[in-house]
Amino acid sequence: MSDIFSRIEHSRTADEVVQQIESLILEGVLRTGDRLPGERELARQFDVSRPILRDALKALEGRGLLTTKAGGGTYVADVIGQLFTKPVTDLISTHRKAVTDYLEYRREIEAVAAEFAARRATPEDLALLDRIMARMDEAHRTGDFDDEAEIDIEFHHAVCECAHNMILLHTLRSCYRLLSEGVFQNRLLVFSVPGAREALLEQHRAIHAAIKAADPTAARKAAMDHITYVERSMAEAERSGDWQRVSRLRLRQRSDAGDIEPTRKRS
Repeated sequence: MSDIFSRIEHSRTADEVVQQIESLILEGVLRTGDRLPGERELARQFDVSRPILRDALKALEGRGLLTTKAGGGTYVADVIGQLFTKPVTDLISTHRKAVTDYLEYRREIEAVAAEFAARRATPEDLALLDRIMARMDEAHRTGDFDDEAEIDIEFHHAVCECAHNMILLHTLRSCYRLLSEGVFQNRLLVFSVPGAREALLEQHRAIHAAIKAADPTAARKAAMDHITYVERSMAEAERSGDWQRVSRLRLRQRSDAGDIEPTRKRS
């Protein structure tokens, strides 16, 4: 991890260290699972004594923001998972209407995030988006559906980070957690729709271009159009799957009843 911690300028107390790490977690600089530097290096970056650092880390661990793993190392705790408890995610995964409600929510919230991102993205934010888009282009070229889906989530993570709004950041991260943990098992269905992969790539490019152009109106529209397309494509994929299932059952039933002659092998 590069030097993201700043030298404590004044009192050099544990409270100063705590506040800085808190801010980094809240701003999304430190993410769940990120490992902090070792004690010696961290004390150097903060320019505090190791006893002061230990007091700060102990306080953060006691509040559930940091955790120490077996074998050593201090990590950012799973602060996002607390927004959706397991009983709630289990309910969401078993109710079909939840998918519709999920996408409806994302369409409105991501529109706001994209609009804010177009207004607030820094050159460093845009550089990160550029790298993610380059990886998305490569995943599309190689045809790796799973990789494309993961980079899709990463792209939307980055957009909400560009919005520089703490509440948007953490609520959307909790939403994306539902995807990455497989709560919506049909998330890859959209890739089965003819032309969907190309359409999705163009939609992400449109969001990216609008943010880079600092055009809030275009960014908002591109984000909403993207989720609307995902809704429509998922519905189409589900219908096609149902049609295929019914057709197979119909064919099997009629074949068993002798209504359809078995297909003759060609000589």
